[in-house]
Amino acid sequence: MSRYGSRIAALERHAERDRRAVEAGRAPTDPDDATTYLRAGAGQAIWLYVEARTGGRLVPFARAELEALEAAMNRWLECYARCYGVDLKAAFTVREAAELLLETRNIVDTAALLTCVPDRPHSHANG
Repeated sequence: MSRYGSRIAALERHAERDRRAVEAGRAPTDPDDATTYLRAGAGQAIWLYVEARTGGRLVPFARAELEALEAAMNRWLECYARCYGVDLKAAFTVREAAELLLETRNIVDTAALLTCVPDRPHSHANG
């Protein structure tokens, strides 16, 4: 386990709670609420990956840690999409998201490019 193991586990638990709350109708799902799932959720997961991969020393993740980090990020992207009325089954890699985040410097743009939500005619996900 890497030094990020406990943070990753906490992110995964939080993301799963948020996803369940959204699916059960117990959490806000208005477009105005979408960025909350990005800034307090997916963005945190992506940034943890960036932090571990930069700064002079590459931190190796165990397979389970990487899978948990990606699961957390994807659950929050699903919550984000639901705020726009889109039922998305997200399966993005955290590396792909991190590269976009570093390019755009904006979690909202990163999420929109990954998910095509809200609908954008020429998004990264479509080629």
